[in-house]
Amino acid sequence: MLNIENITQLKQDYLDAGNPVISMDTKKKALLGTFYRNGSLYTQAAIQTNDHDFPSSATGSVIPHGFYDLKRNTGYITLGTSHDTSEFACDSLFQWWVNEGIIHYPKAKSLLILCDGGGSNSSRHYIFKEDLQKTANALGLEIRIARYPPYTSQYNPIEDRFFSSCDSCL
Repeated sequence: MLNIENITQLKQDYLDAGNPVISMDTKKKALLGTFYRNGSLYTQAAIQTNDHDFPSSATGSVIPHGFYDLKRNTGYITLGTSHDTSEFACDSLFQWWVNEGIIHYPKAKSLLILCDGGGSNSSRHYIFKEDLQKTANALGLEIRIARYPPYTSQYNPIEDRFFSSCDSCL
């Protein structure tokens, strides 16, 4: 695990070399349905919503998994309907590369992913490492992971640039 100063230098090295730096995170499962959410909606007609998020009132659930491209200041989100697994995280990464990464970084030889150490991309479980190696092999790209130390995930760029108000996004 790297400290924040090392991660900052590593990010700069990748950006200077023209290689992509993406920040990755997954948020908690959210219920789908006509539930009340804070925010504004501009409409002529009244919209009827439930005032409580009871699972029995939901039409389903989704798990948002996102990538934030630091150089381009853009985000990419994949919505899963099952569980937050390492396979889901790697499939999301593969889709990001095919749909965005290869287009904007055609000469990239390496990819830096910034993330915390929990959930589907846990640093303690070998399954994520195996799935990530399979993804790297399929893409023909070196993938390097930089994990933020415990209790510092708020410094992960995706937190304030992409998921800052995620509780009200679904």
